[in-house]
Amino acid sequence: QVQLVESGGGSVPAGGSLRLSCAASGVAASNYRMAWFRQAPGKEREGVAAINSVRSTDYKDSVQGRFTISRDSSKNTLYLQMNSLKPEDTAMYYCAAGEWPGGWPSLTPNVYRFWGQGTQVTVSS
Repeated sequence: QVQLVESGGGSVPAGGSLRLSCAASGVAASNYRMAWFRQAPGKEREGVAAINSVRSTDYKDSVQGRFTISRDSSKNTLYLQMNSLKPEDTAMYYCAAGEWPGGWPSLTPNVYRFWGQGTQVTVSS
């Protein structure tokens, strides 16, 4: 059974940093494309960063240069390092994994089968 469990969220001042983790079981982070999404109140869920089996990556334009997605295959864990956080980054952040091995590092939510429960990130002004 596939499970994705996020951690590392919290409340920080603008300009601060957080590192989110997604521990995966039942799916190999090294073989499947994975991604981070976020959803703020009243807004659609949006792709933040994605990584595939050969470590190709893609980022939402507004986080480019501030966020870095990575994985540790030995721990089967996905990470999102977030620096220079802004109030508009405030959202629930979700980890996602694809349904089959391989694939492009897509920021489109409907290509992902498995989702975590989310971890809240709040950035104060």
